[in-house]
Amino acid sequence: MREPDRIIRLKTVLAKTGLSRSTIYRKIAEGTFPAQLQISTNGSGWHESDINRWIADPVAWHPKLEFDPVR
Repeated sequence: MREPDRIIRLKTVLAKTGLSRSTIYRKIAEGTFPAQLQISTNGSGWHESDINRWIADPVAWHPKLEFDPVR
């Protein structure tokens, strides 16, 4: 059985990637970094698998398609 994908917050993303907050949001706007998910009215986070995939190969990273069953 697969382990569920965790939602991680900005502080964890900053620590894992080594990027600054402004760089992360600039890369999201450019489409070169995974976009965050709205998890509550005032909170957002990222799928840990998306961040790990970006870390593994930032140059070749591309957003997953909506119908992609692998997550």
